Order: sequence, then structure tokens, then C-alpha cells
Amino acid sequence: MSTAPQPVHTHDLAIIGAGPAGMSAAITAQALGLSTVVLDEQPRSGGQIYRNVTVAPPTVARLLGPDYQHGASLAQRFFDCGAEVHHGALVWDVAQDLTVMAQQLDRSFAVRAPQLMVASGAMERPSPMPGWTLPGVLNAGAAQIAMKTSAQVPNGRVVLVGGGPLLLLVACQLLQAGAQVAAIVDTSPAANRRRALPHLAGALGAPALLAKGLRMLWRLRRAGVPMYANATEVRLEGSDKVEAVSFTAERSVHRLPADVVLLHHGVVPNTQVSRLLRVEHRWSDVQLAWHPQVDAWGQTSLAGLRLAGDGAAIAGALAAECSGAIAAIGVALALGRIDAARADQLAVPWRARLAGQTRIRPFLDTLYRPPEWLTDCADETIVCRCEEVTAGQVRAMVRLGCEGPNQTKFYSRCGMGPCQGRMCGITVTQVMAQALQRTPAEVGAYRIRAPLKPITLCSLAALAEAPDATTPKP
Repeated sequence: MSTAPQPVHTHDLAIIGAGPAGMSAAITAQALGLSTVVLDEQPRSGGQIYRNVTVAPPTVARLLGPDYQHGASLAQRFFDCGAEVHHGALVWDVAQDLTVMAQQLDRSFAVRAPQLMVASGAMERPSPMPGWTLPGVLNAGAAQIAMKTSAQVPNGRVVLVGGGPLLLLVACQLLQAGAQVAAIVDTSPAANRRRALPHLAGALGAPALLAKGLRMLWRLRRAGVPMYANATEVRLEGSDKVEAVSFTAERSVHRLPADVVLLHHGVVPNTQVSRLLRVEHRWSDVQLAWHPQVDAWGQTSLAGLRLAGDGAAIAGALAAECSGAIAAIGVALALGRIDAARADQLAVPWRARLAGQTRIRPFLDTLYRPPEWLTDCADETIVCRCEEVTAGQVRAMVRLGCEGPNQTKFYSRCGMGPCQGRMCGITVTQVMAQALQRTPAEVGAYRIRAPLKPITLCSLAALAEAPDATTPKP
């Protein structure tokens, strides 16, 4: 009886993503003698949080603050560690045997390793509300990317809508850059403060992080930026572009003129690859997002596949750096390069740092929990931007008998656009859960298929004609 040939491995470890988790993992893996390859879609290392940090002018680096500047030292250590790095490499498929297909310069190639680490980071939570697809409406993270990549800030009156530390950070950075921050409309419900109180003692164990948040609030108030709390019934108004933000706060209706509106309701794990590989996920009622299930070493339910950083659960850049190193130690243990005692010893300082960074998370997650009205949105609100499917159409699918997001695809094309459900997936799950009077865990999520992102036909043709990309390197 013949057996199927085993895939030829090109490396000991393949890493998808060169953000804080991916860079830290590569540094640790190389130090442990593992042959490591890193695939990253961006032209430079750093991920979203440290985007462009290796070439940012001093003026931009100072504007973005010491947290951003920390990424420069991490990126330098990553550059020096000796890992094989492919920038501009778009990963579009991962097979069950952990073969990774990527496209670079319009040519696809394969990478195979017995251990694969996905450090794909987070993405901003969708903020579906009337008018959120108007020109001039952006995610707050998009404005931050513009500052990091080209030192550009929005023109005109900028109104920030949503909640969370990033919203405050972007507002402060825009102020320092000379932008006109017209107002901050905080949509966090008043009940969040009461619910967060039991977690305050834990948060006090991270005084530096609490102090940072208080300094941002003080700076905004000192600058005279109007701040509205507990906003509801938010609508973005305009015809050809956004012109105003209307909302209710403190029992009064407000209408603020705006040239640019920045939305932010927190971030959620980017689970496209883990969904593609059908590993176990659970719905987090705390972070209102899907979390891939991982053990203490980042191992998922698929042997050899590990997740590190915010792609597993939202904890921030410094926590991602710790989890990347821990996962790399787990790789060395799985490959027999170190024994269990040595692995535990190496992981101790990283686990201590990780605990310090995550101590504040229950407080922040509760304090800035998105409002329920965000997913209980009006029927006319677009939830799938690619196919322009509204919340009302999704609810109509439920009335037709659909019991999960995948069924809605057959009736409405919701989730079938170029983003593969990245932007609408969580919203559709929550809208359907409310309509069905079930939990998001019972409703489920989109089934992801390759290609993860659009690729060219010439890229596939180049793969067929190219020399074997999986030949081990000398």
C-alpha cells in the first residue's frame, strides 16, 4: 500500500505578518536556530500599528509619540535577526498541510513549513449607521495611516464618532498635527461605566496605561475640543459628501457641521486565515468578536498552526510582541529544538510582561463596549459595502428562513464582494442574531474560501511556469 508523498518543507517556520507579533516571533525563532520566513503584504515591516516606522521622518515620529517610536527598535532587531523576509507578499491561500500561497510582483509562489504562525493583527470594527458610506467618512485608523505614510491630515472640520483609546489617541495626534478637531462624539453607553467599576482594581495594576488615557482626555479638554457623551441616534448627513453629524446626547438633539468624520468602535481580530482553515473559534461576549481558540503556546486546533497577537484576541501592540515570542518558543518545543523545561524557562519573562499588558483589558473592554444600537441599526443602513446590502435586506433573509450568514449569500450576495466579508461579517452575524433571537455563537460566521484577496490570472500562470518555489534552500 503506497502512501502519499510528504510536502517538501522550505523552512522550519513560516510567519504571515510583520507587525509586532510577527517580528517578535521571527526574532525569537531565529535566536533558537529555526529557519524562518516572513510574508508581509506591506512594503515595510511594522504592521498597522508601526506602519512606515523605519522611514518615518523625525517630525512624524514625534507627532505619533513614544509608543510608535518603540516600533523602530523592534523593526531594527527584526531586520538584524536573519529571517528571510518577503515584503509586498499578498497571502491568498493556505492549505490544510500549511502550504502558503502568496503573490509578489504579480507572481505567485509557495512556502511550506511544518509550523505556520499567523500574525495578521486586527481590523477596525465596522460602524454601520446612516450615512457611513458617504465620501468624507473614514475609519479613525485610516486617518492615522495617512499620517504615518505621508504626513497628511484631513482638511476642514473633523468630527470623531465612536469610543475607545484609539479614538482619543487619533484626536490628540490630529490636534498636534494642526488639524481642526471640531468635536468628539462618544457613543459608549452610560451603563458601561457602572459595569466597568468591578474591573477598576485590575486596571489600577497598570497605572502607566491609565495615566496615558487620562493625559489624552486632559489634553483634549485643555484644547477646548467639545466632547459629547452617551450619544445615540447618530446619523451622518450629506448629499455628495458628508456635511454634518446629528445625534442625541443628554436628552438634546445636536447637529454638528463636518467636512470629515472619523469613525471608531474598537478593533476585532482578523480571522480570515483561521476561518479559511476551519479551526475552532468562539464568540467573545466581552470583545464582541470571534476569537480563534489557542493554547498557552498559540497552538490552534489544527496541528502546526499557531496564532499570535491581536489576530487571536485584542490586547495591544506590546502584548502582541509578547505573544509572538511565546508562540515562537512553542514552535521550537514542537520541533524538538528545546525541551519542555527550557521552553517554560524562556517563556517566563514574556508571560510576565504579557500579564502586565493584559491586566487592563477587562476594564477597557467593558468601558468602551460598543452600543447595541450600532448593530440594531435602521433597515436602510448599508451593512455590506461591497454589494450594497442593507440591514433591512438581511432581516428579510431571516424572514425567508435563513438561519446563518452563509445562507444570506444565496439570496442577497451579502459577503460575496472583494473583501470576502471582512467588513460586514461581524455585523451580519449580530443583525441576524437579534432577528432570530439567538446568540452570535449560534448564528455563526461566514465560511471563508480562497483566494483570500483578489489576485491576477497572470500570477497563477507564473506559478505554473516558475521553477519549484518549494525547493529547500541550501
